[in-house]
Parts: sequence; C-alpha cells; structure tokens
Amino acid sequence: MSNQQPAVPLLDYQKKWLLDPARFKIGMFARQTGKTFTSTLEIVDDCFAAESRGSRTRWVILSRGERQAKEAMDEGVKKHCRAYNMAVQEIEGEFKTTSGERFTMLDVILPGGSKITALPANPDTARGFSANVFLDEFAFHQDSRKIWTALFPVISNGWKLRITSTPNGKGNKFYELMTDKKLAQIWSRHSVDIYAAVADGLPRDIEEMRAALNDEDAWSQEFELKWLDEASAWLSFDLINDVENDRAGRPELYTGGPCFVGVDIGIRNDLYVIWVLEQVGDVYWTREIITRKRASFQEQDALLDDVFVRYRVLRCCMDQTGMGEKPVEDAKRRHGSMRVEGVIFSSASKLTMATRGKEVFQDKQIRIPLGDTDLRNDLHKLQKVAGPTGAPRFVAESDSTGHADRAWAGFLALNASDGPNGPVVVKSRRPRQGTRITRGYA
Repeated sequence: MSNQQPAVPLLDYQKKWLLDPARFKIGMFARQTGKTFTSTLEIVDDCFAAESRGSRTRWVILSRGERQAKEAMDEGVKKHCRAYNMAVQEIEGEFKTTSGERFTMLDVILPGGSKITALPANPDTARGFSANVFLDEFAFHQDSRKIWTALFPVISNGWKLRITSTPNGKGNKFYELMTDKKLAQIWSRHSVDIYAAVADGLPRDIEEMRAALNDEDAWSQEFELKWLDEASAWLSFDLINDVENDRAGRPELYTGGPCFVGVDIGIRNDLYVIWVLEQVGDVYWTREIITRKRASFQEQDALLDDVFVRYRVLRCCMDQTGMGEKPVEDAKRRHGSMRVEGVIFSSASKLTMATRGKEVFQDKQIRIPLGDTDLRNDLHKLQKVAGPTGAPRFVAESDSTGHADRAWAGFLALNASDGPNGPVVVKSRRPRQGTRITRGYA
C-alpha cells in the first residue's frame, strides 16, 4: 500500500476497505455504495506502490459479465490512473476457453509494466492467470463454486484476493465465505449496509429510496444486506441448523421405538425417498433417509419392505399422486391399510403437511443428519408463493440433487405421526415383556 494519501476522496467505510492490508479480504456492501470503485482504487494504488519501488505487479478483475468488466475498467481503473497522472496503455483482446467460448479481455498496462486485466468470470478465466484477483459481485457469478475451485490454486503462491458483492441468497460461495465461523481468523470481513453508508456521509435519502423501490424483499437484500432466501424459504437455514445432530441418520442407533415413515415417489427425473423417524420421548429422530434415482417399482417395493422389517413402523404415509397409485395399493396389501396411507398431493394437503413440518422444526422436535449438504439444500429450496388465484402453493427449484423430494418425504413422515383417527396398538416385531406401543395413528 502506498504511503501517500489516496488521490480520490473517500468516505470512512471506503477508507477502511482501501487501507485494510489483509491478504484475504471480503466485503458485503449495499448497492451503489462504491464497492467496485473503491476496490479498483486499491488495485491501482497497489500497482503504483509496486512501481514506485521499481517492481511490477499483476491484477485480474473477474466480473459477472462483459458489461460489468468493462465498467470496472472504464469507471474504476482508468479513472484512478488518470487521478494518479499515469499514462497507461489500453489493449482489448480475446480470451478463448477450453470449451471454445470467447470473451472480451481488457488490459491496462502501467508505465512500469504492471498489468490490470478485466474479463467475465468463468472457471476457465479463473484459472487462466497467476495474479492478484478481485472478484466483483461474486454472489452473482454463475458457477461460483466451480470458479472458486479453479481460482484458489492460482492465487496460492502469495497473491492477494479481494471479493465484494451484495447478497444473492445462500446457495453460493459468497455466502459461505461471509458467514462460516471457521473462516473468521482467515478472512477480513467488511459489511456496509445503506444505513452505515449514509451515516458515513453517502448522500442518499433512505426513506425516499425505499418508498420509490416499493419492494420490501428487494430492499432487504440490496440495501439492508439480508439473505433474501431466508424471507422466501419455507425452512430457513437457521431452523435447519438448530435440529442437526451427528447421531441422526444412523440406522445402527435405532433403539427399537415406534417409527413413522414418509415416502415420496419418483421414478424418472425426481428422487424416490424413504424417510424413517423414530419417536424418542417428544422428539422425532431421523434414523434413515433412503434415496434412489430412476429406481424400478420392484426396487422401490423391496426398499420399503426392508424398512418395515428393520423398524417398528406404526404408520407410513406415501405420495399417492400420479404414479403413486399402484405402489400405495401394493404397500397396503403387504403391510395393511391400518399402517399404510396414501396422500394425494394437493394445495390443501401440501399446506397442511408443510405447516406441520415447519412447526416441528421451529419447536426443535426433530433431529436430522449433521452436515448433509444435499439434505440441507433440499429442505431449504422449498418456497411458499401465491398462485394465480391468490391461493398459496409450494414450489422448489429442480436440480441434480432433487426437487425438494427429501423435504416432502420428511413432511410425510411427520404427517404419519400426527393422524386424526385415534391411537393404534401395534405389537413389536421384537416384543419385550409387558410392552405395548400406543403412540401413533391410522
């Protein structure tokens, strides 16, 4: 960092970011508070300091797209170079990825040979340079995890890394870097919402902006730095975190107590999921979650039969919608209609099951496996939205890990534990003297 004062006037929060010398530095800033402007000033200042010592350095700016890369170069790097009275060479070239994609690559070369490059973020562009790196609006980069995997070896040899963004939900690498407690000693973190920026002198009328925007979700994310999906997700990560336990999801820890089973049926693109809960006191412990993709009906039947053998199942609720008709009919025949119930997925039944599920999570009456990423994402991706008629409905993005199939299997299992028709008495498959099972409903 140069000993001179910055050639550009800055507000206090911008100075703190600029003057922080940490090798790994990440900042979450409200929109239009100058995060890119300040970060490119640091880059130019770093180059100026290196050249004043008779050396040179290298920086790469990875932006979410070509337009943003050009803006970072034009409104940031070049403007700061002019403020430093440095004559620079500008070069526009092309970067070709291994898959054949072509991106515009912008270079600024300083008088002493230091170079600053700006181009769109991509796993190939991330691994294409050995340099200090600035990830601009990283939460919005496509394939942020792949970019991260490609990038980190590149900067491992002592290079600096700068990351800025506004929030964009929790399903990206930016969220992890900003919130993971294990990284607190490694990363220097900065957070500046609109209120802090205005308090430091940013000329904005907050109430006028908020009224003009007229979108509370957008305001929360873009200006208050809230993780927006916590407002729209049916089960927040906080709720999920609170019920994780490293003793859940381990069949060998089954204590022989009454169990409730949920089955979400899928045979083509979605998953087939069996979720087994054991009731221990007033807590439902996940004993096993079985998932299969493109399993035949024969395999599905065999998996469910095995669950009935290994666990003392009081009640099993199965997705009877569409292709579930025959599996439910067959399961009733094998295990009895008093223990197997089909559930037709409708707006009303989904709302009932999801509400019951959320209440159990809120009351911490369920335990789920610790650190199961696919399960966490599946539970979290479920969202409640208003349908065309105004009636609530539940939606979930479909990806390689499923379509909230695990979530619905879990809700079905909880639904099995909460039937309306009175208690069922079931003899244990491993009977003990004087013991009867009385908790459960048909």
